[in-house]
Amino acid sequence: MDINNMQRVQVLTEALPYIQKYYNKIIVVKYGGNAMINEELKEAVMGDIVLLTTIGIKVVLVHGGGPEITDMLGKVGKKSEFVGGLRVTDKETVDIVQMVLAGKINKNLVNMIENKGGKAIGLCGIDGHMIESEMLDEKLGYVGEITKVNVQPILDVIEKGYIPIISSVGFDKDGNSYNINADTAAARIAGELKAESLVSMTDIEGILRDKDDPSTLISKIYVSDAPQLIRDGVISGGMIPKINCCIEAIRRGVKKVFVIDGRVPHSILLETLTNEGIGTMFVSGNKYPKK
Repeated sequence: MDINNMQRVQVLTEALPYIQKYYNKIIVVKYGGNAMINEELKEAVMGDIVLLTTIGIKVVLVHGGGPEITDMLGKVGKKSEFVGGLRVTDKETVDIVQMVLAGKINKNLVNMIENKGGKAIGLCGIDGHMIESEMLDEKLGYVGEITKVNVQPILDVIEKGYIPIISSVGFDKDGNSYNINADTAAARIAGELKAESLVSMTDIEGILRDKDDPSTLISKIYVSDAPQLIRDGVISGGMIPKINCCIEAIRRGVKKVFVIDGRVPHSILLETLTNEGIGTMFVSGNKYPKK
């Protein structure tokens, strides 16, 4: 047998138990970072999602789009201002956020999935009144804190055989729209769906004990030990709110949360369908990893 064919057989054999494990289960993918900007990586991610769907895994894609929002605001002469990592969002800005996320980005992703042979439906948190919100802080304007999630529209789309692609825009009953952090939205949606796993694509390898040494990747973290890692400075800066979202998802019923490097082609497949994986997995429990 040709060596390449043998390698393909070995890959499929290794993937089989993972395919069986995830078959007919829901995986929520939070999509952002460099994998969303780099066109080659974007093609790889969309292909991976179609592949996972083809083998019977129910994928829900939740996306943000910060860089494209910043770019569009610049084109209309508005400067982006951030407080604590959150975009200050006045009435004009939230309209642009909705236009970019629910319009341009969302529909481009739907089109890419369809062009790769998948079936996708684009949604935002306003559709079906999915993500109910309230103002997080008056200083931030129309930045939303999620008060309630209705996953029925997502389940309806899945039931009809489509991949739900969800942009992180929320609503309130007074008719206002809100800019929702995509990590927060993905965690809440995954929790309400009781998803098998949440995969958070980032621009780092995972959680490193030494941020300058990729060989110190922590492959598994028990959520009860995460506060100690924050106190030790292992998890710091902009990763803290992301990791808090991972913890929130676990506490709301998600079995496993993966933080993976979206800059690596096919990182979703490497994490979900191979023995080694590539990122950091969060699970419930409290076995603190040894230094």
